[in-house]
Amino acid sequence: MEKMQSLKEKTYAMEQEYFSPFASKSKYTRGRLREEAPCAMRTDYQRDRDRLIYCKAFRRLKNKTQVFFSPEGDHYITRLTHTLDVAQISRSIARALSLNEDLAEAIALGHDLGHTPFGHSGERILNKLSPVGFEHNVQSLRVVDVLEKDGAGLNLTYEVRDGILNHKKSGNPATLEGKCVSLADRIAYINHDLNDAIRAGILKLGDVPKDIISILGESSKERINTAITSIYNNSVGTDDVKMDSRVEKASAELRAFMFEKVYLSGSAKGEEEKAERMLSAMYSHFMSRPEDLPETYITLLGKYSREQVVCDYLSSMTDRYAVYMFNNLFVPKGWTFIDEK
Repeated sequence: MEKMQSLKEKTYAMEQEYFSPFASKSKYTRGRLREEAPCAMRTDYQRDRDRLIYCKAFRRLKNKTQVFFSPEGDHYITRLTHTLDVAQISRSIARALSLNEDLAEAIALGHDLGHTPFGHSGERILNKLSPVGFEHNVQSLRVVDVLEKDGAGLNLTYEVRDGILNHKKSGNPATLEGKCVSLADRIAYINHDLNDAIRAGILKLGDVPKDIISILGESSKERINTAITSIYNNSVGTDDVKMDSRVEKASAELRAFMFEKVYLSGSAKGEEEKAERMLSAMYSHFMSRPEDLPETYITLLGKYSREQVVCDYLSSMTDRYAVYMFNNLFVPKGWTFIDEK
């Protein structure tokens, strides 16, 4: 026990000596919602990382869409591979700026746990269906606070919870590590979504405006390196994490290009209409028959509105489970015929 305790103290000492004065030191976390005995070996941020990696919602990310619904190819990005990309880029930024890599990674691993099936289309659909509204960052926080461990939640630290809630561009993370994740999220998805669109034959690299490519780079590797280098040059030694205006503008233009040509394209809209019919039908069914919800969600009805709990269940579904559940609820099953000879 003493040796393990000394390992954690060694980590505290290392952070104190080598981290930026603006970094989040593990020893000074603002703590958890509920008090619990500390780990003898790991810091609180390291514990949060481990809790997230082993939770059920994290495992489900492997079968949730990033852009293309239920992609058949082996190399398309899913929510899980996107999350791992964000974690890696976040750690690279944090390391370059002498920030807390463990905290940045924990935030990144949890940032998309609340995402719906069928990608951002599913988020728009649930937001339209439910009078309480739906935002994936708010739902991600609800997953770690309430839904995991059969309603007990993961009891994460304030800093990880804040980073999860505020990872969207419109958010304002309380830590620099949270800002690393917010930027890493945008860096990751516009680059790997572009690669997926090219792989699917929707785009060619030559379709991307040349002024964007000339600034960011032709390959995903070049574009990510450009972004991280820009962040380092504009943030090192300061109490902020940001890109320079030129790279930020080019990144915003690439994002707008992707929305026009991929995310909101005619083919994407056609698939979104199918997803909307499926989710709308299941939402109506469980609103009128909450007794058909799994037991864990029925228990939640004693504390939360029916609209919220139905959204909890639908947003937890993977793409293929949503299709399975829709078929189970609404598609007639074939009869087994008896041989009448």
